[in-house]
Amino acid sequence: MHIKQVIIQGFKSYREQIVVEPFDKRHNVVVGRNGSGKSNFFHAIQFVLSDEFSHLRPEQRLALLHEGTGPRVISAFVEIIFDNSDNRIPIEKDEIFLRRVIGSKKDQFFLNKKVVPRSEVLNLLESAGLSNSNPYYIVKQGKINQMAVAPDSHRLKLLREVAGTRVYDERREESVTILKETVGKVEKINEFLQTIEERLKTLEEEKEELKEYQKWDRARRLERLRTNSGKEQQHYADLVREAQDHVRESNR
Repeated sequence: MHIKQVIIQGFKSYREQIVVEPFDKRHNVVVGRNGSGKSNFFHAIQFVLSDEFSHLRPEQRLALLHEGTGPRVISAFVEIIFDNSDNRIPIEKDEIFLRRVIGSKKDQFFLNKKVVPRSEVLNLLESAGLSNSNPYYIVKQGKINQMAVAPDSHRLKLLREVAGTRVYDERREESVTILKETVGKVEKINEFLQTIEERLKTLEEEKEELKEYQKWDRARRLERLRTNSGKEQQHYADLVREAQDHVRESNR
């Protein structure tokens, strides 16, 4: 992965849009007279990639806008186009467009022409070894000497930052935590399902008992109805017999 193209507009000394290309994937040298914008060119790259220009206050953003003759510049942007043919940035594209736009009331990042939160940009850069906590992927004057005299533990930490292993370790810890939480949730769900199954089994048994009770109750009611019906028939038969006897007595 390497920078393929840099586009700057409205940033510091760059009022009009300027496109800087091509870039070699190994070494590039920027030369020019004093005041030609060399430092601002590197500031533009840092503006997108480094932590030095993060969390800018409104007055700090205004200070980065071009100041000069002519109409006032109200916004600026810097776009870096990466050659990602080696897929170092975990996006399946050979070119990655990363742009930052600022104004008096805005500070936005665009990834492949879409607005994204700064945290997403930081995660992508860290996965490619461009960690904001690692100041050495952009080496300024005096940094080489500082690194040379730094303790071994600091250099080891720096190498892990550059290689992107710290990001991997953090993501791994996050994944393990999520996995544990998921396992816990699955266990709770299984316990809940077991409770439901036991309840369903109990309800099924109660259902069978209810069927038996309804069957017995229906038979009991039929028997009672039959008994009552027999008594009623006997009662009417007795009445008929009494009436017949009364008629016979009257005919004598």
